[in-house]
Amino acid sequence: MELINEGPDPADMLARHMRQFREARELSLRGLASALTYQYGYLGRVERREQVPSEALCAALDRFFGTVDLFRDLLEMAQDTSTRDYGEGIFRNEPRAERIQVFTSSLIPGLFQTEEYARTLFRATAPWEADEEIERRVTARMRRKRIFEREEPPFFWAIVDEAGLKRPVGGSRCMREQLASILRECQPQHVTVQVLPFGQGVHPMMGGSMSLLTLPTGSSLAYTESFSSGESADSPREVFKLTQRFDVVRAKALPEAESLDLIRTYLKDYEDAADS
Repeated sequence: MELINEGPDPADMLARHMRQFREARELSLRGLASALTYQYGYLGRVERREQVPSEALCAALDRFFGTVDLFRDLLEMAQDTSTRDYGEGIFRNEPRAERIQVFTSSLIPGLFQTEEYARTLFRATAPWEADEEIERRVTARMRRKRIFEREEPPFFWAIVDEAGLKRPVGGSRCMREQLASILRECQPQHVTVQVLPFGQGVHPMMGGSMSLLTLPTGSSLAYTESFSSGESADSPREVFKLTQRFDVVRAKALPEAESLDLIRTYLKDYEDAADS
């Protein structure tokens, strides 16, 4: 898969605007660092595009230069355009979806993940990346949760393979917080979770994950992901085939009440392990 690269690069724009606003104030990098109480070297790396700025730095730049949300918005655009093609489709369409249905085969769905859980995953799957890049990825994943803050949030239906509950990502304490978070987030009427138990054996989504988005127009989009690749589907025939797979998995999953009870059972195990 290719990285998205259409139109002006928001990361270049962010670095260029930072330099232009600094020079308009007749400030050196050291002067700006002193005014913002940030390290001089850090600001230099950001301005040279050697490091991605944090959300906190972008907020500080907006306050200092009086640019409202310019730097924050450019950071969000830069984070979005650095995703892969199939991921770009998720970022573009997820915020306007009326219904989101997901199945994950061995992990907790992204929209349910806590910061520590997501951070552990990113460190394990991309150990060569710098800490700043890992944090950028975590921030982008957490930002996706803002869709639930909408006045009318989307209906979210998640089916989680039991392996996602059993696998101790980040250890017992991390999983304790992760499962407790799922139980809290399942309280609103627009969020439903089911667990596909080990006892159901094979199913048509073995080794893969999928997201189905229903848009305000009534049209549907599907995104699938495996170990090292992902792809989108928007043709009616392909979406139909993937929806059929999702329906089979949903039929095999435990009812919601039993699913929540199973999550509570795993939570109790992780609580006991964390406290021992």
